[in-house]
Amino acid sequence: MWYNHTMCDTELTTEKILQSLPGPLLAWYRENARDLPWRRTADPYRIWVSEIMLQQTRVAAVLGYYARFLDAFPSVEALAAAPEEHLMKLWEGLGYYSRARNLQKAAKIVAAQGTFPNTFQGLLALPGVGEYTAGAIASAAFGRREAAVDGNVLRIFTRLTDCHDDIADPKVKRAVRDQLQAVMPEREADIRIFNQATMELGATVCVPNGPPRCERCPVRALCLGRIRGTAESLPVKRSKKERRVEEKTVFVLLRQGRVALRKRPDTGLLAGLWEFPNVEGALDEAAAGQAVAAWGLTPKAWRSRLWAKHIFTHVEWHMTGYALEAAGHGPPDWEWVDGAGLAARAVPSAFARYYAQAMERLGGAEINQ
Repeated sequence: MWYNHTMCDTELTTEKILQSLPGPLLAWYRENARDLPWRRTADPYRIWVSEIMLQQTRVAAVLGYYARFLDAFPSVEALAAAPEEHLMKLWEGLGYYSRARNLQKAAKIVAAQGTFPNTFQGLLALPGVGEYTAGAIASAAFGRREAAVDGNVLRIFTRLTDCHDDIADPKVKRAVRDQLQAVMPEREADIRIFNQATMELGATVCVPNGPPRCERCPVRALCLGRIRGTAESLPVKRSKKERRVEEKTVFVLLRQGRVALRKRPDTGLLAGLWEFPNVEGALDEAAAGQAVAAWGLTPKAWRSRLWAKHIFTHVEWHMTGYALEAAGHGPPDWEWVDGAGLAARAVPSAFARYYAQAMERLGGAEINQ
């Protein structure tokens, strides 16, 4: 039995460990895998949507979005033809909005071709699809022997083999991918779940940010990191640069039952989404009044002051906010919307506190941030 397999530390080489990995891993997965909707299909469209949504996002956060997204866009053709505003509204709150735009760009390519690319290189050519995603789709949807290596997989590999190389080095990631691909199973049914099994092990047993749950691990007898007591200190990854902090002042500007919105630029962070007008810096009330006047508006009544913080991958926003009644029209590119109009537009969760305040002031529309 695989589960009773033991080896002496001196006999365990990287090659032996990896060659012995698929048997116990797949047996464990078939008994213990979480029941997730994208695991019940071989449809490349559904698998692709799930993989894009799962990039840097927890499974629990994705489940509801995945169901709503496929209800709205049940096919690649439906996604290709969708109005962008509808697409972005459905993605609202999921973050990393360029993923949604790349999904639609890729959908248009696939719809024009008439079929999904079924090779690693063909998938890699689609917008928003990197090596991990291409490998995950190629294996799960088409049964191709393509390894998918992300942070979960790198963590498992380095702990199993007691590898202290820097996983932030692209050369290390490529080497891990090559070694795992060499030991992928040959049977199509096994190929389709091998990458998912590795991911499941990393998500539920060989977890980050704490000790691995070695007592539950199907490959603990193969793990040099467990045997040598190094597992908890692995993987090795060079420290990230500290996020830069940006101070902003955000305005919930109210006028005759409507609130001011403007669209962000088509490129850059949160591209093309709607936001509440804001300026750089943390302004006190006097300076905030001057900023409002500079937009051609007259402050009538200051309602509340709201502080909020939002963390992106590389930047952190510290926001001072003001809700106030104002008179005037503001810049020509602004839109003044009622509660229904606000609810219909994709406003990123970075502005969640101001969105909630606007809905409360407008009275009655459902807050769905």
